[in-house]
Amino acid sequence: MKLNNIVPDQVVSDKKILKNVTEPDKESKLVVLQSVGYPFLCNLVENPKIEIFDKELFELYAKEQWEGYTAKEGSFLFDQKLLPDYAFKIIKAHPDNSKITDNTSILLMEVQESREIKKIESNVRMEDVIGQERAKTKCKVIIKYLQDPASFRDWAPKNVLFHGTPGTGKTMLAKSLSNELQVPLFLVKATSLIGEHVGDGSRQIHDLFEEASALSPAVIFIDEIDAIGLDRKYQSLRGDVSEVVNALLTEMDGIDSNNGVVTIGATNNPHLLDFAIRSRFEEEIEFVLPDENERQTILELYIKSMPLAVKADVKRLSKCTKKMSGRDIKDKFLKVALHKAISEDMDTVTMDHIKYALKQYKKEKNEPKGMFA
Repeated sequence: MKLNNIVPDQVVSDKKILKNVTEPDKESKLVVLQSVGYPFLCNLVENPKIEIFDKELFELYAKEQWEGYTAKEGSFLFDQKLLPDYAFKIIKAHPDNSKITDNTSILLMEVQESREIKKIESNVRMEDVIGQERAKTKCKVIIKYLQDPASFRDWAPKNVLFHGTPGTGKTMLAKSLSNELQVPLFLVKATSLIGEHVGDGSRQIHDLFEEASALSPAVIFIDEIDAIGLDRKYQSLRGDVSEVVNALLTEMDGIDSNNGVVTIGATNNPHLLDFAIRSRFEEEIEFVLPDENERQTILELYIKSMPLAVKADVKRLSKCTKKMSGRDIKDKFLKVALHKAISEDMDTVTMDHIKYALKQYKKEKNEPKGMFA
């Protein structure tokens, strides 16, 4: 039975269609999903918008319920946990008609409501990026170039790779460059460049660079570039992904070296990038975890903006947050403590809430309990 022919009453009872009668003997290397909501319920149910902020967590969530299922392009997988019967369409499966295993990379493609390429505006300043002094120093070349592109001629820093631990300020620094120089910033997720139809991806990339060139000087920031540029020993690039990579390489090579456009790629895993892509970056800038003093500054800034007062020794907190990124400190530490205090109808975040948040973080990371145990 084809999914396209299912009537609403059949959706729940025919879940067995998600698994083929004949089990495939191939293991899925890559599965790219697109959220489609409840397409078989005749618009009787509102489709919630799915936003994934932690792609690693989504991948674990997906594998937990779909391991052993068959990944076939054009077919659907149904969520059975948070949003029962919510459908995800398989846009790409490599190899096609293969089995999802614990080794499968699962990506959720962002659905673009409009294909129109838009530049974003930012009020982030360079000083808002705490630490990363080496990265800021290296970015002086980009700043100098964007201030006077014509003077660089063949020496332009056209392609730069930002890499490092998630949450260390890669996107923030790109935004600050755009803001401080007052140049357009085009920020895109690499997964959004994977087209559903042949030619979609290459057209998007061509339009992106064409628009940036028309508004030059400008910055193009491609986040999670490893999503389309994995080394071939990790995944073979086929179809639209291969097309996207080839189009991207063509644009990065460029024809006019004085067009005043800097392409910044960002990744948490530079070693996974295909050599053909990584070799195009003339400069690689590493982003590192904040040290103790930087963590203290980050904590002080975030605590000032919290809706509840915090009764805690910030210096002590900076010691117990070792190995946390700025994003971890905000989202996985302070926010957890804040929500715990609010759930208890407290008007202050206390050390008990801090200890609870730290315990949850350590549990998630499988680390020792630490100084507040």
